[in-house]
Amino acid sequence: MQPQAALGLSVVFSFLAWGHVMGRYGWPALRRMPPLLAWRAILSLHAFRFIGLSFIIPGVVSPELPLAFARPDAYGDLGAAFLALLALLTLPGRLGVTLTWAFNVWGTADLLFAVYNGNHNGLAAGQLGATFFIITLIVPLLLITHVVMFALLLRREPRTQLFGSLNVT
Repeated sequence: MQPQAALGLSVVFSFLAWGHVMGRYGWPALRRMPPLLAWRAILSLHAFRFIGLSFIIPGVVSPELPLAFARPDAYGDLGAAFLALLALLTLPGRLGVTLTWAFNVWGTADLLFAVYNGNHNGLAAGQLGATFFIITLIVPLLLITHVVMFALLLRREPRTQLFGSLNVT
């Protein structure tokens, strides 16, 4: 099998597997939680997006990895991690809700841009080195959880239900 085909097939299977996990286990649990707790669960996962910095670490990726792909992807992920952490620190306040929206829009756009940018810059599977697993295992999960986060953010909940039994001032 050609390396590009293996990369593409790995991404497709990851979307299918994570889609199953989210549909069977994640979404049912998240939609039963008070929205604030569900948001925090997803934000906590995305706080680890600093791992995208590995795209700019020599030895982790091939020297042939296009910098036009690596830099925007690394720093876009870092921005998403930063926004996720800021949102976690400022929830349940109004600023936290705003930062949760900002994180979700930024994080989704960052991942979609990375897909476009990788294709545009001729990203080859062999250039990814150890970061192959970010693309094939983590990115599908992150995109799926962004969709789930949008669904959670767009749900209409009275303020008392939004924060559940938490003490919110």
